[in-house]
Amino acid sequence: MTPATPRTPVTDRIVVVGAALFDGGRLLAARRSAPADLAGRWELPGGKVETGERPEDALVRELREELGVDAEPVARVPGEWPLRSPYVLRVWTARLRPGSPAPRPLQDHDELRWLTPDRIWEVDWLDQDVPAVREVAAATGSGT
Repeated sequence: MTPATPRTPVTDRIVVVGAALFDGGRLLAARRSAPADLAGRWELPGGKVETGERPEDALVRELREELGVDAEPVARVPGEWPLRSPYVLRVWTARLRPGSPAPRPLQDHDELRWLTPDRIWEVDWLDQDVPAVREVAAATGSGT
């Protein structure tokens, strides 16, 4: 009998990508509609990276599926934030491509808000998104 291959924290993690989607200096926040324990709170839109998919490609796909937009990643935000095990959040700044339709909540969300830098903290961010939003705000000078 051969010993089991040890599982490392790196191989056990499932990456969730989040988009700090900016337009005209405003950050897009999306209010969750489900599941019940997250409903009514705000997050950076995004979702799980599928097997064999690059995180940047997952970000583009998720924004198309969730918001109906054509967006492009700009830069990875330094850091990685734990979600419910085994998930981990990685965030990219992103922007709408020219000609993209305006974002609209298609799935997982019931409201969207464009937040100016002085209003970033006026929504009730999900606890797990707060450190990422802080990092984005610090990196872009979009609030304290």
